[in-house]
Amino acid sequence: MTKNVYSVSQVNAYIKNIFVQDFMLKRIYVKGEISNCKYHTTGHIYFSLKDASGAIACVMFAGDRKGLNVIVLGSISVYERDGKYQLYAKEIILDGEGVLYQKYVELKRELEEMGMFSPQYKQPIPMYSGTIGIVTAPTGAAIRDIINIAGRRNPCVQLILYPAFVQGEQAAPSIVQGIRTLDAYGVDVMIVGRGGGSIEDLWAFNEESVARAIFECRTPVISAVGHETDTTIADYVADLRAPTPSAAAELAVADYRQLISGMELFRNQLTDRLEQKILRYRQILEQDRLRLQQVSPGYRLNEQRQYAADLTERFIQKMQQKFTERKHQMQIYAGKLEALSPLKKLQQGYSYTELSDGKALRSISQVCVGDPVIIHVTDGRILARAEEMEALERNR
Repeated sequence: MTKNVYSVSQVNAYIKNIFVQDFMLKRIYVKGEISNCKYHTTGHIYFSLKDASGAIACVMFAGDRKGLNVIVLGSISVYERDGKYQLYAKEIILDGEGVLYQKYVELKRELEEMGMFSPQYKQPIPMYSGTIGIVTAPTGAAIRDIINIAGRRNPCVQLILYPAFVQGEQAAPSIVQGIRTLDAYGVDVMIVGRGGGSIEDLWAFNEESVARAIFECRTPVISAVGHETDTTIADYVADLRAPTPSAAAELAVADYRQLISGMELFRNQLTDRLEQKILRYRQILEQDRLRLQQVSPGYRLNEQRQYAADLTERFIQKMQQKFTERKHQMQIYAGKLEALSPLKKLQQGYSYTELSDGKALRSISQVCVGDPVIIHVTDGRILARAEEMEALERNR
């Protein structure tokens, strides 16, 4: 009797063909709660859909995961390589609200009505923090990311880790204790969070005790729970929500390189403005000095002295001009006098005769025969007597 022997691949292909040919399995709604959700680098989402007594592996090529009771539309087939059947999801529809999500919604509504999410209670995050407290697991990607980013942005900042449980029954009390311990220690800002996970993994950050610890904390708190798409009650209560732990480190730690660059820019601007002010005040001071100098007694005295010197110079010039004019005029008069001078006439051969009493002899009627007369010539005088008088014909 010959036995039919099949390979594993043949068996898996046969079983897959059975699933493919079953019309009901082509479009089937399956109700359950999503768990063990994982993202693949290709963008596919792998998860399990479970109820109280069973579970089925699922894959979805695009979409979002939620910790809810859902109805999944898709097709059931066999993955031949692993010989495992799974539900290929095409659409996820909410089937009411899951237990955890129901608790999440109710607590969120209650705390919001109490005002714990109100912006008026949010504390500002310090721009420059020297000490940063961290409440998270001591091992894991979250603390490593925070340490790496904080060290790169500012190696001088001090990180204080409170190693807390972030998953499981002990997580909420551990997180609360960590918040209160670091708050009492006196850090500048606090990061509370963990890496991503399912709603079950992140549930400690949806507990009321954690929310109240964050709300009552005197230190500003940055929540950093899960991935960017995860939102917990801690995010609503915290003073600031960061989408990831890495983003929380960037928000809490100022980049010292930007700080130095900004300080250098401010220093240059301050230097320029100071130089401009100094120059402007120097100009004002110089203007005031000139105005003060103009009204000072010394300046006035110097001006009067200069004015007197100018008047003296002008007076001297006028006197010299007048003197030159008078000198020239005297020369003219001297020439005229010289022309009229008796001495000049004497030098030309003329003489001057006077009587003994000093009167000029002008007419023959002034003397008689024998009267003495004095005749003046160029080089002396002659004493003489009148011997005879003879009248000119024109006088007869």
